[in-house]
Amino acid sequence: MIVDLGALQTLSIANAISFDRLIVEIETAVTQGYLESLEANQQARAKLNRETGQISLFTNESEEPLEEPADFNRFVTGIVRRTVKLKIREMNDLKIVGEFTAVVGDVVHGVIQQGRDVRVVFVNLGSAEGRIPQQEQVPTEKYEHGDRIKAFVVEVKQGPKGPDILLSRTHPGLVKKLFALEVPEVLSGVVEIMGVAREAGARTKISVRTHRAGVNPKGSLIGPMGARVQSVMNELQGEKIDIVDWSEDPSLYVAAALAPSRVISSEVVDEERRQIKVVVPDFQLSLAIGKDGQNARLAARLTGWRIDIHADQVEVG
Repeated sequence: MIVDLGALQTLSIANAISFDRLIVEIETAVTQGYLESLEANQQARAKLNRETGQISLFTNESEEPLEEPADFNRFVTGIVRRTVKLKIREMNDLKIVGEFTAVVGDVVHGVIQQGRDVRVVFVNLGSAEGRIPQQEQVPTEKYEHGDRIKAFVVEVKQGPKGPDILLSRTHPGLVKKLFALEVPEVLSGVVEIMGVAREAGARTKISVRTHRAGVNPKGSLIGPMGARVQSVMNELQGEKIDIVDWSEDPSLYVAAALAPSRVISSEVVDEERRQIKVVVPDFQLSLAIGKDGQNARLAARLTGWRIDIHADQVEVG
């Protein structure tokens, strides 16, 4: 069989594949395919002439071509097509993996696609398809075919069927990156997001500080008339967001983290065990703890301290 070397060269350039490497791949594939046939000479090897494009069989001991099987041309044609197609796909996959590996830990935009598995949300990202598995989905969110969506890139790898781009809607990093898209002060580094604690679909607590005098970090995230935080909440389909001031002082940090509850006093009880005692107004005790303990739980997760909450009035029996 004669391979069109001009066409092969064009394909190698268009897909950034080494021409010599492509020829070696073809020779190897033809050799392996031939050796698997029943009447094959087990000493045979295939060689592609770099000048004529002719593929012939040789033995290791001789440069004289072997007699080819009757259907050799048809056999080789199929192998060459499959090899070139596979190599092009492999290079395209590597390109996609490299492209999306660069955005791991960032947010990507896409369009939800109707998937073959109802438990998985597939997202068309343009040059590739990402997936949001069930454990990375927010139970309260609806994912409709054709809807635009933003998602956090958790991991990118080469899977058995092509690039595997793992996306998340539950990752705390999603909230952080959404604020970076909305708030120029965060993007520029003037305002820094110090921590995020999230129960996806319900509530997020986020702590911030400023690196420039005169800049209000909370105000920067809230935005004029609350527009910036509202935009992020809308993207998260109504998830509540508490923005609090970060502090090196754990007493101040924990007190801020318990918002919207007001804190009367906050005192470190055991620094080694990172335990802190907080006193709140009696009528705000349930607010400080939150429904099912959510407010206290998120505050503890955000600050890294075990919080013991007390009311300022205790009934004596």
